[in-house]
Amino acid sequence: MDRHGAKDIERLSGARLTSEAKAALLAEQTECTFCFLDEDGGPAAVVLSFAVDDDRFWITSVQGRVQVRGVERDPRVSIVVSGTGTGSQGRQMLSITGTAEIHRDISGLGDRLDLLAARLAPDHPERFIALLTSPGRLLIEVTPTSTVASHDSRRLAGDGRGGPARVAQNEEDRS
Repeated sequence: MDRHGAKDIERLSGARLTSEAKAALLAEQTECTFCFLDEDGGPAAVVLSFAVDDDRFWITSVQGRVQVRGVERDPRVSIVVSGTGTGSQGRQMLSITGTAEIHRDISGLGDRLDLLAARLAPDHPERFIALLTSPGRLLIEVTPTSTVASHDSRRLAGDGRGGPARVAQNEEDRS
């Protein structure tokens, strides 16, 4: 049986992220594309840092920013995470839709601030927490509702670029 992508890359259903690869991507990547609706109801997006805890995305922002105004108008959002810039081989991507909630009073969310600080400023988390507790600072919590798409080129022959076939990475790849 041919491996996915050996002759073409039209059928990519076999190149979705496994749950292990998804967890690895979310653990390694610290930036996402955060998509929301602008004031005219059109698509808009910004790149933001994030952390994931208990399957929820946590993003820090400031009152009045375009993404905050977008969530205030409509809490339906999308988040796209790619493996670009990580040490991972191949190309990985995860796109989810979700519902965003703005937390303006972050005094009770110290554990989330600690999570963000440890992830985004591991050398000096206390300095980052001081920045995160500034006036106007808030947290956006995104609860995923569905996975739109995912991709892992390592599950394709030749990494999906027509190169030589690579050895399967796990038993699931051999089936």
